[in-house]
Amino acid sequence: MKIKKILSQSRRDLIVIYECDHDDCNYTEKGSGYDDSNFHQNVVPDMECKKCGRKAKPETRKMAPLYSDHVII
Repeated sequence: MKIKKILSQSRRDLIVIYECDHDDCNYTEKGSGYDDSNFHQNVVPDMECKKCGRKAKPETRKMAPLYSDHVII
């Protein structure tokens, strides 16, 4: 999965649209998340699509947090 769009953010809490990055699936779902580097680099790419069961492709571009991890919001 990958983050298609960030709908809202309150401090580091996110409401997002996730999208399967496989061309034959493209399943989307609304969900929540956390805006830190671990979430963007490890958690999101490791999420399994609820439709096809696959994880993100290795070449999928990973997002970065809006603020550095050491910044207190």
